[in-house]
Amino acid sequence: MQLVLHAGAHFTEEERVMRCLLRNKEDFSKRGVAVPGPGKYRTLLKETLAALQDAAPAVDARDVMLDLILDEENADRMILSHMFLFGAPRACVRNGMIYESAPARLADLAKLFVHDDIEVFLALRNPATFLPALFENAPQEDMNAFLRGADPFAIRWSDTIAAIRSAAPEITITTWCFEDMPMIWAQIIREMAGLEHGEKIIGGFDLLSDIMSDEGMKRFRAYLKSHPTMTEMQKRRVISAFLDKFAIEDEIEEELNAPGWTEETIDALTDLYEEDMHNVARIPGVTFIAP
Repeated sequence: MQLVLHAGAHFTEEERVMRCLLRNKEDFSKRGVAVPGPGKYRTLLKETLAALQDAAPAVDARDVMLDLILDEENADRMILSHMFLFGAPRACVRNGMIYESAPARLADLAKLFVHDDIEVFLALRNPATFLPALFENAPQEDMNAFLRGADPFAIRWSDTIAAIRSAAPEITITTWCFEDMPMIWAQIIREMAGLEHGEKIIGGFDLLSDIMSDEGMKRFRAYLKSHPTMTEMQKRRVISAFLDKFAIEDEIEEELNAPGWTEETIDALTDLYEEDMHNVARIPGVTFIAP
């Protein structure tokens, strides 16, 4: 079994990813790719991870779990999406690391699915906006308390990814920047399903339609129709050009709840994030999807 785990991150259109996968469920099933409804596995996965902390998996645990999730569907590849796999938003940052629990939890899953291929898909988001989004849902009243004294300038996604690879080297990781998702949305879904580049999916421009005006989308689709042989890279350049002209400003701008942070803070964190993405892309076993 090829087991695909989409684990968020939080506030990176994770539920929209799930909805898009479900819209393609029938077509994917014909290719041997199962997209179970989240109600079939999210609680089960949570309970299984909790049990694995205390004991090794039973001999038949893997088969029982797959039978419960697949419900007699035949598949070679299965996609599970669970943004709480590594914890709730309020508990995402511990000891200066994003998703500190991720390495141990994935190492436990690797023991359960020891003879299967596990792929983790994880969107990364600029800490300058990600940390405030997490803080918005936290009980603490200031950012320093939420981060438990950690220095926001020292928080790196590459630390999380490297720790996962070290704890579970048999698990491969596919990742991308949340900020790039409107341009690479279709490829993300294809990669999850194991499809070839350029294969059509339902909802390939769902995210783009939210941030581009109706007039822009109408012209964009007309342009695609008149240029049917464009490559994926050419499409992304076209998307970028249309966004420059037709983006809905209110949809691409966001209010940050980060008491005490200045524009200089946000700019500095953004610079560090961009540097960190180069480090992530160089980690062995990691596929980085870029525009």
